[in-house]
Amino acid sequence: MAIMITDECINCGACEPECPNNAIYEGGAEWKYSDGTSLTGMITTLDGNDLLADDSHEPVSMDVYYITHDKCTECVGFHDEPQCAAVCPVDCCVDDPDYRESEHELLAKKDFLHL
Repeated sequence: MAIMITDECINCGACEPECPNNAIYEGGAEWKYSDGTSLTGMITTLDGNDLLADDSHEPVSMDVYYITHDKCTECVGFHDEPQCAAVCPVDCCVDDPDYRESEHELLAKKDFLHL
């Protein structure tokens, strides 16, 4: 599953630099597949959509930091635990019940993001 940031976030920003996939963004900021990954040009996402890696996508949250599930791998393949949760001072980085993924799926996502 992906990780999400709850409304209890105090916007400290401790989580953002810890993410190996650059899946964490400040509230209101648009996100791109190309941010912090090796993706460039035209890509086909894991769910079969064709788009430009530099295309901007709508923020998931306008008020607090957020994690885009399209890039979150729960740090699988990088660390033993999600680094955002490990550094969060208010424990607001939690499992997202709406996005359940197996370890195999998370590793495939990691491989997709980092060719």
